[in-house]
Amino acid sequence: MTEARPAPAGHGEPHGGGMATRLNWLRAAVLGANDGIVSTAGLVVGVAGASSSRTAILTAGLAGLFAGALAMASGEFVSVSSQRDSERAMLALERQELAESPLAEVAELTRLYQAKGLAPALAGEVAQRLTEHDAFAAHADAELGIDPGQLARPGHAAVASLLAFITGAVLPLLAITLVPASARIAVTFIAVLAALVGTGAASAALGRSPRRPAIVRNVLGGAIAMGVTYGIGSLIGASGI
Repeated sequence: MTEARPAPAGHGEPHGGGMATRLNWLRAAVLGANDGIVSTAGLVVGVAGASSSRTAILTAGLAGLFAGALAMASGEFVSVSSQRDSERAMLALERQELAESPLAEVAELTRLYQAKGLAPALAGEVAQRLTEHDAFAAHADAELGIDPGQLARPGHAAVASLLAFITGAVLPLLAITLVPASARIAVTFIAVLAALVGTGAASAALGRSPRRPAIVRNVLGGAIAMGVTYGIGSLIGASGI
């Protein structure tokens, strides 16, 4: 009988310099798709509450899809550009400090490792060895938490947000325009809530958190959004405005 061997430390946990970046991209993609689902579903359901015209619903849905996707992409580009500018400014200052006072920087790195729990002698040795290997990378990581080779990329973030939003928005748009008028609202509600179960589960899995609370929050938020916009659309349609 073969003895069961204990799993290595950290088994199943994400490691590697770019893993955190990749997980952040995946979370952003899931959230972008979620936004596309909820915002487009709310829009088309609201229009469907006011009008039975397939053309009106499709026009509003397409307008909302592209407006939302472009707004997300531009917002992400501006946000990530600001982040990258800040990272570059901090790295430039760190490079200048290393050039002007290298000994003081080694002492600072030593204090940082001491603060993390290393004995003074060991902290000094680690700081010295890392500085000899790659002083700039060592200080950028320990002091700023930045990997100089993994700076934020605004263009990539914008394209990812654009595509994620469109991917999510297509579902409610197809659901409400490809079925008979009598079943539009019910089919759209069911399709959207099912998709929100999936995105809620995906976000929980990426964050290694319990699935049920994430799914409940997601589904509840989407249901409220569609319920409110449908109610508003129905009131407007009934008033004949």
